[in-house]
Amino acid sequence: MKRLVVLLGLVMIITTGFVFAETPAPATGIRAEILWQVNVAADKLVELAEATPAEKYNWRPAEGVRSISEVYVHVSDANYLLAQLIGMKPPKAYDEKNEKMITDKAKIIPELKESMNYLRKLVNDVPDADMDKPADFFGTKTTVRGALFAFAAHMHEHLGQSIAYARSNGIVPPWTAREQQAAK
Repeated sequence: MKRLVVLLGLVMIITTGFVFAETPAPATGIRAEILWQVNVAADKLVELAEATPAEKYNWRPAEGVRSISEVYVHVSDANYLLAQLIGMKPPKAYDEKNEKMITDKAKIIPELKESMNYLRKLVNDVPDADMDKPADFFGTKTTVRGALFAFAAHMHEHLGQSIAYARSNGIVPPWTAREQQAAK
């Protein structure tokens, strides 16, 4: 049974088109730990976004709360914002208005994947010597390393939100569905 779950996981990675950073990811150390957290959240966010029907993307739990599409666009755009916070130039600028303007699942999924791949590359490419450099994280003094961890936490925060949104709409997260199927 474990082999089946591992095999399904490998098939999912190969067939979903996830492209990891061009530079080989480190196997140990602080960067490997950050990338592990980023990868867990990124893969699940993308998989859940793909599993959510397009007609549910405008659903929100209450007035004044982000919709499903707004959460995914927020996460996607925020991944580019990280570069600015640590003193680098992102390929795209963060624009808060995108959350209200981009609502089509067919546009959101590629953008989400692209931003996740960018974040992986960014984490992988930050020089070791820069990890302890100071960074201003929305008024909080931290380091580049601290900002990278904060972005991994940000992604996990919105993953939890997205799971709750999905469950509220009768959508079982795909990884849970696979575990339930494997247990049968």
